[in-house]
Amino acid sequence: MWPSFAYKNSRRIAGAGSSVFCLFVAAWFSKTPVGPKVPPEKEPSNRGRQVFVSNCATCHGLDGRGGERAPNIATSPGAQQLPDAGLLRIIERGIPAGGMPAFSSLGQSRIEAVARFLHTLQGKRSFTSLPGNPQTGRRIFFGRAGCSSCHMVRGQGGFIGPDLSSYSETHSAQEIREAILHPAKDLSLQQSVLTVVTRAGEKYVGIVRNEDNFSLQLQTPDGAFHLFMKSDLKSFRREPGSLMPPDFGSKLTPSDLDDLISFLVRVSRRVPLGKEKSSK
Repeated sequence: MWPSFAYKNSRRIAGAGSSVFCLFVAAWFSKTPVGPKVPPEKEPSNRGRQVFVSNCATCHGLDGRGGERAPNIATSPGAQQLPDAGLLRIIERGIPAGGMPAFSSLGQSRIEAVARFLHTLQGKRSFTSLPGNPQTGRRIFFGRAGCSSCHMVRGQGGFIGPDLSSYSETHSAQEIREAILHPAKDLSLQQSVLTVVTRAGEKYVGIVRNEDNFSLQLQTPDGAFHLFMKSDLKSFRREPGSLMPPDFGSKLTPSDLDDLISFLVRVSRRVPLGKEKSSK
């Protein structure tokens, strides 16, 4: 996350002085070279630059490198490494403990525009767009894709898989796509599937929740926990795959994936989906 935002006294700039300062900032910035000229309708950062100057530059500086009131959000490692979803969430919700106000009143399109512009200040060429419809993605998650049978979001769904309520805060949209399409890639030991066979011939398949030299606790897809003493088992082995189906690439269309990823990204920002505007 970014360092604590110091917006102390940012709202105490008085009357005429504030107006003159803002006009000076806008005029100066509009004359500052920002690269090759591109027609406004083809320049994704043009609108974002205007929003940034009006709402952010007073504290973060015209180049985003901070000042007395706020930190460097252009070249600092924390800002550079922040996933797009985390960036959008900070702009929208602010950081109350650090003094940064929320800018949800800007609306979704302007929030994304200023995030794109910030990427240009950071020297990045692109901002991960989210073309999907989050409401449709929600129906896919809780419906035909069956994600909710294992995963939970906002307190709803299964629990054998990781809770995805804040997953996109630390994973980009592309990383989410890869995790859906290639679930067995880079599995941790805690996520690997274990098959247990007791001496009585009973077979259990699930995820190990606890294990030591003498015992292990397994959680099966139905949510039940099973405790076994290893001395009572005929065999137990780790499987190469994941409990997550490997065929979402064929079961879901590219549009379905966009919708599902859009839902997961917006879930982590805790936006009421009923108030979201579809980007389709």
